[in-house]
Amino acid sequence: MTAPATTTLTEVIFPEQANHYGTLFGGNALALMAKAAFIAASRHARTAVVMARSERVDFGAPIAVGALLELEARVIRTGRSSMTVEVVGQAAPLSSATRREVLRGRFEMVAVDDKGRPQALTPAPFATPI
Repeated sequence: MTAPATTTLTEVIFPEQANHYGTLFGGNALALMAKAAFIAASRHARTAVVMARSERVDFGAPIAVGALLELEARVIRTGRSSMTVEVVGQAAPLSSATRREVLRGRFEMVAVDDKGRPQALTPAPFATPI
């Protein structure tokens, strides 16, 4: 069995994504994590997917405006129609190569047909990324 492919998204945090403290607003962080989970699950399933739930999202440290946020998402479990995607976020100032973990969470994604009903995943353990 091949190792799961990792999807990486990199974002610069802009002022419109921030809260009144000048750091990434939690709702925007969740949206970015969900986007990474969606892409990883879509690549794995090779079909439409939807989010069924998010599980324990940890906000380890604030992310300042102007920082680079790198999100890595990978499918860590595959069921009949569902997948668990782990997303880890690391941040660093643009002027530094030193990153630190700031976000971590798991998302349950489900493969669906054209009517939005769960559909079985193909039997391949891990799909090749596109």
